[in-house]
Order: sequence, then C-alpha cells, then structure tokens
Amino acid sequence: MMQADAHLLIVDDDERIRGLLQKFLIRNGFLVSAARDAAHAERILSGLDFDLVVLDVMMPGEDGVSFCRRLRAERQLPILLLTAKGETEDRISGLEAGADDYLSKPFEPKELLLRINSILRRVPPTEPGEVIPKVLSLGPYRYDVEKGTMWDGDEPVRLTATESQLMRIFATRPGEPFSRSQLVEDLGRDGGQAQERAVDVQITRLRRKLEADPKQPRYLQTVRGAGYMLAPD
Repeated sequence: MMQADAHLLIVDDDERIRGLLQKFLIRNGFLVSAARDAAHAERILSGLDFDLVVLDVMMPGEDGVSFCRRLRAERQLPILLLTAKGETEDRISGLEAGADDYLSKPFEPKELLLRINSILRRVPPTEPGEVIPKVLSLGPYRYDVEKGTMWDGDEPVRLTATESQLMRIFATRPGEPFSRSQLVEDLGRDGGQAQERAVDVQITRLRRKLEADPKQPRYLQTVRGAGYMLAPD
C-alpha cells in the first residue's frame, strides 16, 4: 500500500503539529523533512528531492495556496493541502492552485496516511488479461501509458500527480466512459458530492493542457448521463 522510503516534506508553522506529523509518518516508514513556512520549504526544496509535500494553507508570510501555485508552475511534485477551512469553495481554490488533494483540520492521522498513500499510488490496478495500448495519440499530444508521461512533440507536458492518475485510469479503457463516482473511487478518495466536484475541477485543468478548445473538448469528452471518456485518435 505504501510507497517504501518515499521522502515527504511537511510545511506547517505550528511546531507541535510539525513534530507530531513527522514522528507519525516516520513510524509508518516514510523519510520526512519539515519546514516552518514557505520560504524555509523553498530552501529545503532547492537541495533535496521529495516525493510529496504536505502543505498547511494558513501560514505567516506566503500562504499555502500561493506557495502551492508557485510550486506547481516550477515542478511536478504531488501536493496535499492541510486546511482549517471546511467550506467547499476554499477547498476548490486549493485544487485550482494545483493541489492533488486536501484534508481539513482537525483530522485523524490514519486518514492523512491513507490520503498520502492514495496520491503516491499513481498507477491504478488493471484487470487480469487487460490489454492497454502503449502510446495513445491525442492530436498533437502523445501519452505514454507505461511511463505515465505526456508529450507535445518533443516537449514534455507537466501533469500533477492526480492528473497523471486520471490519465492512467482513462487509458485503461479508452473510448469508454467513467462516472464521476467511479473516478472518485479509483482515485482512492471517499465518496460524496464534494469529491465529485473536485474531480470536475481536475478534469477542467486536464482539458486546459490537452484540448485546443477546453470548452469544446475533443479528446477528454463528457458523455451525457455516463461521465467522462478519453477518446484518442
């Protein structure tokens, strides 16, 4: 379930929470570094590679959403936001900034562990005997199913961890629709309208990278009454 020896960066201005999370995640097999704010995190990131960032939203100086947006523009690194705000719009703002998932405070440590593992599992399980094409053509883009990478000619297209996971899910059954509830389940998240809306946000972001006209998608289509479908050439 867990990705062995994954290196996590915890960014939280609360020293007590930072220490508790670090100890808990180390006990569960992760390598863990910690930063007190965005500036501190940036210095650590300049010298070390990480597999995922657990980022608090409410911090002095640069807030978590702003730092998340900046991180997303610079590198392909999974981000889990921690927020004390429970309103749907606040969570959506974090996802739109590039976060792969969010968790509202207070939370159970086990739920944090489950969400981290869910993000790190980028490859969804496939059915026995299932045959998946190695490369999908999507107009000017090529999606390498085995490597989970997308290319625009010779230029790589940056995908977030969740976008990459969605592409892998769609690539298991190109030309067949997935319902929003099914996508939520395959992403390893709890059900509910908020999570289904979060999937809509991720689809919108993915379309901006994939479609010439995201409002009239050719490759990542909406199938009325059925959900979303990847329609390669």
